[in-house]
Amino acid sequence: MYALEIEDLRKVYSNGVEALKGINLNVDRGDFFALLGPNGAGKTTAIGIITSLVRKTSGTVRVFGHDLDKDRDLVKSQIGVVPQEINLGMFERNIYTLVNQAGYYGVPNRIAKMRAEKYLRALQLWDRRNDIARTLSGGMKRRLMIARALVHEPQLLILDEPTAGVDIEIRRSMWELFSEVNAAGVTIILTTHYLEEAESLCRNIAIIDGGKIIENDSMAKVIRKLQREVFVLNLRSPLTNVPTLENYATRLRTDTELEVEITKGQSLNTLFEALTAQSIEVESMRTKTNRLEELFMRMVDDKKQESHSQEVSK
Repeated sequence: MYALEIEDLRKVYSNGVEALKGINLNVDRGDFFALLGPNGAGKTTAIGIITSLVRKTSGTVRVFGHDLDKDRDLVKSQIGVVPQEINLGMFERNIYTLVNQAGYYGVPNRIAKMRAEKYLRALQLWDRRNDIARTLSGGMKRRLMIARALVHEPQLLILDEPTAGVDIEIRRSMWELFSEVNAAGVTIILTTHYLEEAESLCRNIAIIDGGKIIENDSMAKVIRKLQREVFVLNLRSPLTNVPTLENYATRLRTDTELEVEITKGQSLNTLFEALTAQSIEVESMRTKTNRLEELFMRMVDDKKQESHSQEVSK
C-alpha cells in the first residue's frame, strides 16, 4: 500500500488556468520524498488538493488506501502539513497553539500537553511556550508551525518550504528532527528551494513543471544528471592573470575571485592540488549557480528535446 496515490489529477481554475494536467504520482509508505518545481509549476495546487484546501477538477487521490472523496475526514486525520504562508493565531500562547491543535484531532488534553512539550523542546521553543506567536521571529514562527503539524502525530507529513527564513544552524537541527520523524515510520513529502536540503533528506524525487510531472526517479539518479557546477573561489592574494588549470575552465571575476567550472566526474581535491601547485591559496568558496534552477532547466530541456524527436519521427 502506498502512502499517497495520485491518478490523473487535474485542476482548472475558474479563470481557465490549467494548474495540473493529469498528474500521476505514487509515494511509498515510509519514504522521504521531494516534490520540486519552479514557481507556478503546480506544487502548491497539488498539496492544496491533498490537504483538502483546494477542490480538484478531476482525478483520484488516496492516502494509505483511503479515497479523499469518500473518506475525507479520515484522510485529513492522517496528514500533517506545514504550509508556505505563516498562518498562526498571533495572540495565542504558543503552547496552546499545539494543545488546541491536538484537541481538534481528538487527542486527550493530558497527552496533548505532553506532546506539546515534546515538540516545542525538539524545535528549541520550550522557553517561549508562554509567549504569544506575534512576539516570535520569522524563523521561530516557522518552527512553531512544524511543531503544530506534528502534535497529532500524523502518518503523512507534508513540508512546504519548511526552512524558509531559518538560519543555517537551526535548519540543520530541523533536518535532524525530520530524519528522526521519518525513521519512526512517518512518510514525508518535502518541497524546498534548497537543493542541498532535498539531497540530504530525500530518497526519491518528482519534478513538476507546467502542471505535468516531468521527472520521477530516485534522488541519486536525478542528481547524476547535473553535468556541471560553477564555483567562485575567494583567493588570499590577488592575481593579475587567469591561471591555466588543465581540464578546468576558469575566469577571473575580480583579482581575488576566481570562477572555476567543475564538470561531472571531476574532483574538487584535484582542483585544489592544481591551485596549490601554482601557489594560489583559497580562503573560501561558494557555488555560483542555483543548482535547483539548473536541475529544473535540465529536465525541461530534456523533455523539449524528447517531444521534438517524437514530432520529427512522425
